[in-house]
Amino acid sequence: MSLLNSGNSETHPLTRWLQTTNGFWFSLYVAFSAFCLYTCIFSLRKTFGVATYEGIAVGGHSFKVWMVISQAIGYMLSKFIGIKIVSELGANSRFKGIAWMVSIAGFAWLGFAITPTPYNLVFLFLNGLPLGMVWGMVFGYLEGRKSTEVLGASLSVSFIFSAGFAKTVGGFIMIDWGTSEFWMPFVSTCLFFPPLILFLWMLNKIPPPTHEDEVLRTKRSPMSGPQRMKLALTFAPGLILLILAYTLLTAYRDFRDNFSAEIWKSLDYGDKPGIFTFTETIVTIVVLIVIGSLMVIKNNFKAMIINHIIVITGMITVGLSTLAFENKMISAPAWMVMVGTGLYFGYIQFNSIFFDRIIATFKYVSTIGFLMYLADSFGYVGSIGVLLFKEFGTTELSWLDFFMSSGYILSIAGSVLMSGSLVYFVLKFRGWGQK
Repeated sequence: MSLLNSGNSETHPLTRWLQTTNGFWFSLYVAFSAFCLYTCIFSLRKTFGVATYEGIAVGGHSFKVWMVISQAIGYMLSKFIGIKIVSELGANSRFKGIAWMVSIAGFAWLGFAITPTPYNLVFLFLNGLPLGMVWGMVFGYLEGRKSTEVLGASLSVSFIFSAGFAKTVGGFIMIDWGTSEFWMPFVSTCLFFPPLILFLWMLNKIPPPTHEDEVLRTKRSPMSGPQRMKLALTFAPGLILLILAYTLLTAYRDFRDNFSAEIWKSLDYGDKPGIFTFTETIVTIVVLIVIGSLMVIKNNFKAMIINHIIVITGMITVGLSTLAFENKMISAPAWMVMVGTGLYFGYIQFNSIFFDRIIATFKYVSTIGFLMYLADSFGYVGSIGVLLFKEFGTTELSWLDFFMSSGYILSIAGSVLMSGSLVYFVLKFRGWGQK
């Protein structure tokens, strides 16, 4: 059978085994496939972050900043498009959809390498545009299952690990192979693309959610425009608070990820590419254990409350660890690990189980793709806004100083927003049961 066969045939031996094996082996197989798949996908987007493109300017501003902004605009537009496409996408279309999107993104790096500066910035836009829809397509394989916490956390922590891993690989490609920073992203794409297709094929062989999954987590189905509008209006106050909090998380996370090379350089770790993988691996393990353990909580309402508390705890951790580092109480690597852990306690939840538990709590037949992309679209508007503000509004601040100031804002404002959301959904649930 061809690897490029997009059908998720129930007659395939692998699918039959997954239907009959116990929950442990099923979860392990799916978690492994999803983690490895998105690690490869993420590398198609973020490897360039290890390069600084120092000494290159466009319009008097850093070329790398223009690269990040161009890619982010494409990614943001993709999220708005994904509100419709991902929420309406059927299960049979996921394989082809993902394959097409990653292929376009990969070839964009070739265009970037062979096109002179600054005209090659358009290929950053073309790289981000298709990749923004891939996350929802991949998560569609995992949502609405009794083990979604473990599966979703395994998928989500992949971009913590891969953010460091991709930069480590990119650094070695430039340092050990002598590849230029313009060709490095495409060379990296060529390395990651074959295993990407393999892991996509593996994930595509999993069977759909069982009847037990639907009883525990509510049935998931594509949503029409009127259905999406009804869901948004039903939970509007809570969703507004969550989207604002997620916008802060997204902006902070994107800044940390895109300019980690500059931040580490200012911390005197610029010549140690292995530091990216080292710190992010620790964050990955901690976040996976904490969020994955929520699977044992069967009561969706209680899990939703705990989800909120974990996000708030993470935001407070960002602020307190930054304060400790600023007062020289902890080392730079320890600070980056604590900041990363606190950040991803929130960011990972929004990209995996947070909305899944809300849907299950209120037994609202829908799809998580709509809520995720609704939040993501506004999240990346905030992310681009922060990039523009940093480059054109606060040029006197260093990357490190801006990152630290942003951490305090996230910690205080984010905690307030998430506390308001918690109160809203608790009160909403109590009134919901009386209908």
